[in-house]
Amino acid sequence: MKILVFGSLNIDFVMQVDHIIIPGETLKIDQMQVFPGGKGLNQAAAIARAGFPVVMAGNVGVTDGRLLLDVMNEYGIDSSQVRSLPGISGAAYIQVDSDAQNCILIAANANGKNSKDSIEAVISQFSAGDIILLQNEVNLLDHIVCVAHQRGMRIYLNPSPYNENLQNVPLELVNGFIFNEVEGEQMTGHKTSDAIMEAMHDRFPTAELLLTLGAQGAVLKTRADTIFQPAYKVTPVDTTAAGDTFTGFYLAEKARGTAPQTALDRASKAAAIATTRQGAASSIPSLEEVLKSELMIK
Repeated sequence: MKILVFGSLNIDFVMQVDHIIIPGETLKIDQMQVFPGGKGLNQAAAIARAGFPVVMAGNVGVTDGRLLLDVMNEYGIDSSQVRSLPGISGAAYIQVDSDAQNCILIAANANGKNSKDSIEAVISQFSAGDIILLQNEVNLLDHIVCVAHQRGMRIYLNPSPYNENLQNVPLELVNGFIFNEVEGEQMTGHKTSDAIMEAMHDRFPTAELLLTLGAQGAVLKTRADTIFQPAYKVTPVDTTAAGDTFTGFYLAEKARGTAPQTALDRASKAAAIATTRQGAASSIPSLEEVLKSELMIK
């Protein structure tokens, strides 16, 4: 089994602020840090850090993409399906406040330049039963889902950011959804985790559902079972890539055939460790760190 992540590759510009700014406000900061990121790259990095081979597909800009290509090489991500296109790479402008909460503005740039031909060329190299992990930060997501389904791949979707583009995506073809409470409310109109899961199950009765609850843990619902995973206790400094770390570790363990409860536990511990470090992809721990960690459940 192979894992393909088809998604965004960004350069993240991270600003530490006392509070998330409001409309019309100007706020001076002492410095800005630059990190590799993008939900696609972050999740691919998490899969690689979890010790499972992963292929990344997407686009970078020729102007600044070397940074992202070097990072993928460093993490052991197969970047052979990443195209270098004229212009600049995707970018994210991230405010992180004193409580480690964040606010993110994303510019698509190269991430918005997929073509149907380039999508089909990538997916033609994968087989039935392989996993494809998607997010909503690239263009032609509907075409990616359709082609992957026709190929017989198992489709996992992190519906983030949730917006009108997802209305064009045949979500009934998705085999598994990995989402947080905000995305769950946007998709169902419900606020509580129980109501969100019930509504999602009614809408997608055959899909695997994994709802992340931040400091409250996570809930996995499959055809066979419902499993709750509590969170680990840490003092966070930056939550930017916590969800992506959880997603990548969980899918890596799933592809390895790990029991669901163990997969959830390792994903939860990895995400907790990531919140104690600055940056996105650079904050993701290795599987060895996760296995050796002595973090305690809340």
